Amino acid sequence: MSDAFDYDLLIIGAGVGGHGAALHAVKRGLKTAIVEADVMGGTCVNRGCIPSKALLAASGRVRELRNEHHLKSLGISVGSVTYDREAIADHAKTLVSKIQGDMTNSLTRLGVDIIKGWARLAGEQKVAIATPDGEKMVTAQDIILSPGSVPFVPPGIETDGKTVFTSDEALKLDWLPDWIAIIGSGYIGLEFSDVYTALGCEVTIIEALDQLMPTFDPDIAKIAQRVLIAPRDIETRAGVIAQKVTPGSPVVIELADRETREVVETLEVDACLVATGRIPATKDLGLEKVGVETDRRGFIPVDDHLQVLRGGEPVPHLWAIGDATGKMMLAHAASAQGILTVETICGEPRQVNYLSIPAAAFTHPEVSFVGLTEPAAKTLAEAEGFAIDTVRTYFKGNSKALAEGESDGLAKVIYRKDTGEILGAHIIGMHAADLIQEAANAIASGQTVTDLSFCVHTHPTLSEVLDEAFKRAVVVPA
Repeated sequence: MSDAFDYDLLIIGAGVGGHGAALHAVKRGLKTAIVEADVMGGTCVNRGCIPSKALLAASGRVRELRNEHHLKSLGISVGSVTYDREAIADHAKTLVSKIQGDMTNSLTRLGVDIIKGWARLAGEQKVAIATPDGEKMVTAQDIILSPGSVPFVPPGIETDGKTVFTSDEALKLDWLPDWIAIIGSGYIGLEFSDVYTALGCEVTIIEALDQLMPTFDPDIAKIAQRVLIAPRDIETRAGVIAQKVTPGSPVVIELADRETREVVETLEVDACLVATGRIPATKDLGLEKVGVETDRRGFIPVDDHLQVLRGGEPVPHLWAIGDATGKMMLAHAASAQGILTVETICGEPRQVNYLSIPAAAFTHPEVSFVGLTEPAAKTLAEAEGFAIDTVRTYFKGNSKALAEGESDGLAKVIYRKDTGEILGAHIIGMHAADLIQEAANAIASGQTVTDLSFCVHTHPTLSEVLDEAFKRAVVVPA
């Protein structure tokens, strides 16, 4: 784009978002470099999506093979099922290593310069990189910040990485405690409760809000309680906060009333996983060099095109993507942001439609959603003056789910009554993470429930759970 700079595009952070942006930048003809202080792949590949799915896959097989009642219903019987904790952990490590290598090779093959070191903004269109060989100054026409996030540990909780730890350490599966407390009942907490109970651990889930799984649609949360919590070796504590957590043997957890902060119960457990969300890794990026301030939570302010804001106005040639923007802390959201930011840099502005980005918990069975929950859709409808409706279909009426003996589950679609526009979809059941994509694509492309009701779905497949929902939807034009 310009001979005045070392690169057309410099990306700080080689997570999924930065990697996706780099690949697309090369496709668009930009001379590109990516800077990474740690390891290729960021949180998703090294401390999140990838190793957790490896652990869930292995532990899920153990759960399935130990479910004598389910196997017997299929006419199958097996002997004693054992597992090797270290081998399961190695499965996750091997997968991480492979994907790290694949990502590095894909960038190298396309001619992206990979610079190892800690990058800080040194001014507009200028970056100082602390490398093993000393500081290196690099200039670029455009810069994308993609620093990612780190686990959030609330005040009063002391971690030692062994008995009290975050998901970063839990993914190593160094040991299996007999009794583990998990603070937080979001996706991370649910997935780890799935892993630990499958491998024989007793779990206590602690949730500060009055109900478990507070971010889930209420109908989904109700079924999740029945199939993911109640039948397993899981106790729950809702409406209390883990006010103080002290590592050791045992780990001592003081549970306090959320309002009064008075201690109401003390737990002594073997281990504690802190699954209370993540915060942006935006310290020491040199933002002050260009006059940019993060918000009180540490997120980088951006506009709808992901251009970094300074005093409410865009900073020329400076962009931010991924967890550090606080828009949607998902790997695939970061990748989408990276690709669309490159498009905008190339003069073809695009914006991310966050309502069309799906998410999933890879529990057994899986949970997925896209768009709004029913309460959120009702709030929007009241504000804008339209009516909504919902349809629910159940896996117990699906031939494929019955054939698999996996008929616990629900699909729920929320839509505008007058136009049929899909506002949200929520699924709990076998392969829910894959099934949600049809609804996500429909939201992205503007297809209505009526449009989808005429689409042909393979029979017999789980996709017919959604097919049935679309066919049941009734649209009444205003």
